[in-house]
Amino acid sequence: MLSKLFTYLINYILSDYRKTHVNKTRIMATNYSARKLERKQRRCEAIIRGDLAIESSAAATRFLAILNAGLSTGLTEEAVLGAAVQHGTVQQVLMLPNKSYCFLECSTLNDAEQIYKNMHGRAALEQRGGVAYLSYFKNLPACEAENVWTKPPPEGLVILKNFITEMEEATLLHAITIGEENIEQRDLKHRRVKHFGYEFIYGTNNVDASKPLKEQIPKVCDILWERLKTEMTKLSLPTWHWDAPDQLTVNIYEPGQGIPPHVDTHSAFLDPILSLSLCGDVVMDFRRGKERQSVKLLRHSMLVMSGAARYDWTHGITPRIMDVVPSGNGLTVVARKRRVSLTFRRLRRGPCDCSFPTLCDTHLHAHSGTDCKISEAVAVRLEELNVHSVYERIAPHFSETRHTPWPRVAEFLRSFTLGSVLLDVGCGNGKYLQCNTDALTIGCDRSSGLLNACLERAKIGKASYCALPNTFRCDCLQVPVRAQSIDGCISIAVIHHLATAERRIAAVREIARLLRPGGRALIYVWAKDQRANEKKSAYLLQNKALNKKKSTVEQQRQRLADEVLQLQEQEKQLQSLLPDAPHLAVHTNRTNFMQQDVLVPWKLKVTSAAFKDNNNELQYIATSPNTYLRYYHVFESGELEAIIRNVPNVELLQSYYDQGNHCVILGKH
Repeated sequence: MLSKLFTYLINYILSDYRKTHVNKTRIMATNYSARKLERKQRRCEAIIRGDLAIESSAAATRFLAILNAGLSTGLTEEAVLGAAVQHGTVQQVLMLPNKSYCFLECSTLNDAEQIYKNMHGRAALEQRGGVAYLSYFKNLPACEAENVWTKPPPEGLVILKNFITEMEEATLLHAITIGEENIEQRDLKHRRVKHFGYEFIYGTNNVDASKPLKEQIPKVCDILWERLKTEMTKLSLPTWHWDAPDQLTVNIYEPGQGIPPHVDTHSAFLDPILSLSLCGDVVMDFRRGKERQSVKLLRHSMLVMSGAARYDWTHGITPRIMDVVPSGNGLTVVARKRRVSLTFRRLRRGPCDCSFPTLCDTHLHAHSGTDCKISEAVAVRLEELNVHSVYERIAPHFSETRHTPWPRVAEFLRSFTLGSVLLDVGCGNGKYLQCNTDALTIGCDRSSGLLNACLERAKIGKASYCALPNTFRCDCLQVPVRAQSIDGCISIAVIHHLATAERRIAAVREIARLLRPGGRALIYVWAKDQRANEKKSAYLLQNKALNKKKSTVEQQRQRLADEVLQLQEQEKQLQSLLPDAPHLAVHTNRTNFMQQDVLVPWKLKVTSAAFKDNNNELQYIATSPNTYLRYYHVFESGELEAIIRNVPNVELLQSYYDQGNHCVILGKH
């Protein structure tokens, strides 16, 4: 009996000890997790404070930051709202480009507290499925984005709500025979499409007017046109001179599908473009440079895009399963449903005469030929202003981007034997001067800044002063070297800076004068066509935003147009100094060339300036980047070979295309 009692007491004591130990362990684990969470909060808050100069708040505020998830981690606005609106009302979500955090502005303090309580350390918004960390902040950053829902729509955009009835919708759906048969799918991210009248060619956003389709726009659509003009007249809005469209594209969007930002080709279609929404709602985004405007297209509504909305803004639908839309007190998310859009157009059959040149194909192709007439006097001044002066300003930055010799150029230089004399006309920072150490290699350039960069490059590579390169300053049209004294010559990316055909021929003749009989020269010029055998050149491949489909050519042209407005002083200076110079288009970097004679922007690095504010705290502001315009004549296929035929005593040994450049090797008789 005593032994049983003793055993019972021992078990009771051990059981109580175990419970106490487990509770202490749980408390310690909870405290450790809380401390770990707090440490992560503090680290993230310090990053935001350093980036944006805003302070977190120990007390609750209406402003919340999600500390470890943002655009750079793949977080989307609809995902943020989808989690937040379950616990409170959100006035706006602020997603910052290239940042791993974002902000919410809540309607009330209580909304913020409920969202913080239920999402901090709980909501799985982090990139790898981890939980989100939240903190209160005293205010939103100064770069606060505009609310796209409070801005007026683009000029010329009209949405006519309840334009058709549900019965008319059913009639239209039956008429266009929505089904699996005759529906194209192709490379449209699984979006299905059907055409009437003419095929709308995606990729070019154009049609082939010489190839009408057998299936015309269904007659039941005729009820729309008189009604449309009546509604426009009621709203005192302008109408158009054509009666009915002759092209219809039917798009079937399932949830999660969209269409990239684009503008329908100006020369292909008249104004306006019409789009009727059936079966579901969707948010369509309009963009012009840095401007963005979102509009909600309701089921049964007719969208009319004319004027600036049709010609100067891109429109597109972001592929997602939920849309962020305004609600009574702020923003909310709405799940998408299947949507069918009917886009009606009228073929133009001639050049566009709009007043919106940025995205106009007629305007972009207006000066695309080789007949850009520039006099000798204007050419000399143009090259001085937009070639020589520019390279003097950008020389250090330009040199930083030119470090590795191109393989085929290096191969050409190494083909010369011991004791050969080689000359690099337009040597830049001298990256080719050490390709053949068995030869005497000399370099010359018009830019003293690049020659200095050439010397600095050599000093880094060689310790002794005697190893510095043999370089001198001169113009490529007048090289102070004795005739017939050079075994091999290269001219890489130089001749395309000369503004007339006569000056380009003269440059090749000067190279020929320098060569000994039997000598060879290699010439590279920029090609107008930056694709070969459907492969993009290295120049186009550098456009990561376009290649990864994070941007479009139209969007990049719009941003360039905004930047060009900041370059008006340069353009005014050019026009005042060269009143007889032709208009030269500003090229959009890392896209295909539309014209042969262009101005190509070079943007210097952004610098920052420091100052102390009223509280004697150091602040940083970014100064505007300096952008300079360089003149180029980009070459058509065969154009460089034609120049060689105009130069006496030389023969064309080889011509080829190399990474966006037309190249020739010529030999001296």
